[in-house]
Amino acid sequence: MRHERSTEVQDVTLEAPDQDGQNQATLKRDISLALITFYGLGNILGAGIYVLVGKVAGEAGYFTPLSFFIASVIAGISAFSYAEMSSRYPVSAGEAVYIYEGFGIKNLSVVVGILIALTGIVSSAAIAHGFAGYVQVFFDISPWLAISLMLLVLTALAIWGINQSVMVAALLTVIEIIGLLIIIFVGAEKLPELLTRIDLGAVAVDTGQNITLSDFSMLGVISGAFLAFYAYIGFEDMVKVAEEVKQPQKNMPRAILLCVVLSTLLYSIVALVAISVLSPEQLSRSDAPLAVVYEEATGRAPVIISIIGIFAVINGCLVQIIMSSRILYGMAHKGWLPAPLGIVNPITRTPINSTLLTSAAILLFALVLSMVSLAEMTSYLVLIVFTLVNLSLVRIKRREPSPEGVRVYWGWLPKLGFLTTVTFIAIELLSNIL
Repeated sequence: MRHERSTEVQDVTLEAPDQDGQNQATLKRDISLALITFYGLGNILGAGIYVLVGKVAGEAGYFTPLSFFIASVIAGISAFSYAEMSSRYPVSAGEAVYIYEGFGIKNLSVVVGILIALTGIVSSAAIAHGFAGYVQVFFDISPWLAISLMLLVLTALAIWGINQSVMVAALLTVIEIIGLLIIIFVGAEKLPELLTRIDLGAVAVDTGQNITLSDFSMLGVISGAFLAFYAYIGFEDMVKVAEEVKQPQKNMPRAILLCVVLSTLLYSIVALVAISVLSPEQLSRSDAPLAVVYEEATGRAPVIISIIGIFAVINGCLVQIIMSSRILYGMAHKGWLPAPLGIVNPITRTPINSTLLTSAAILLFALVLSMVSLAEMTSYLVLIVFTLVNLSLVRIKRREPSPEGVRVYWGWLPKLGFLTTVTFIAIELLSNIL
C-alpha cells in the first residue's frame, strides 16, 4: 500500500491518457528558483503588510512587532515541514497529497484539498478589500466595482499562461519590496523617538505618553499575532505550482525557506516604523495603512506608496488565484473532484475551468464579508491544515526517514509544528470566549 501511494504521486507529473488513450495537455515546467522565490515572496507581502498592519496594531497596540514575531515563529516552524514535503512530493495537489501519503485516507485528503482551495479564495477576498482601499485614495469608486474589475483582469492573466503570470508576479514583488523600503526610509527617523518612550519599568502611562507595561495585553498581542499570521500565509501556496518548477526537489525547499526569512526581516522593520510614525489607533482606522504612514512621515500625498500598495494587493490576489485553481486541478487530475476541473487547455497550458470557478468564488466572498472576518477565517483554515501537514510528516518520516534525493530536516520540527499550531488555535479560541 505504501509503495502504491508513492507511485501514484510520482505519476501525476506525467502526461495523463484520456479515455481514448490519447495524451492530454500537461502543465509546463517553466519556473526557475528565482521566479518561484519571487512568486512566493510576492504572495506573502501582498497578502499581509500592505493591508493588515493597521488591523494588527489595533489589537496589539505598540507591541505590534511582538505579534509579528510570534506569527513568524509559528509560520517558520511549519515552513520546514512544507519544504520537506515539497521535496518528497512535488505535485500541484500539494497538501491533499501530503495528507494522503501520511494517513492513506482519501476522504480526508479531499476535505483538506477543498479547505486549501477555500483558504486561497477567502484570502484573495480579504486582499481585494485592500485593493479597494488603496484605489479609493485616487478615485471615488465603489468597492464592489473596483474588486470586480481587478478580478476580471487577473483571471484573464492567470488563464493566459503560468510563465507570464509568474513573471508578472515577480515584477510586482520587486515593486512591493521597493515600497516597503520607501516606508522604512521615510519613517526611520522616528524610530529613536519611539525607543525613548519605552519605559517597561513603569506601571502606568505617564503624562509623557511613555510606552509602559500597562499598554501590554497578552490577549491583544495573541489576537494581533493571529491576524499577523495571515500576513505570513503564502509560502504554502508555492507548493501548488510544484509541477511547473524546474528541479522541484531542490528548488522548492530553498525557495520556501528564503521567502519566510526575507518576509520576516521586512515585516519586523516595517511594523516598528509604522508604530513610530502613527499611533496604533490611527493605523487601525485605515484600510490603506502604509499610505497613511507615508503621508504622516513626509507631509506629502501618498501617491507613490498607494500605487505600490495597489500593485502589492494585485500580486497577492493573482498568486492566490493561481494557487486555488492549481489545487482544484490537481485533485481533479487524481479523480478526487469532477473531471472538468482537471482539464488543461492545450493552447494556454492552464486549467481554465478551475481558474474561472476560483475567481467567481473570490468575488462572492469579497462582496459578502469584511476584511478582518476574511483574514481571521483564513488564519483558522491555514492553521488547521498546518496541523494536519505536520502530523502527516511525522508519520511519513517514521516510514521513510531518508528517501534518496529528498531534502530532509530534523525529526522534531514537524512535532513542534503540530504542537505550536494546535496551541495557537486553542489560545485564539479561548481569547475570543473571554
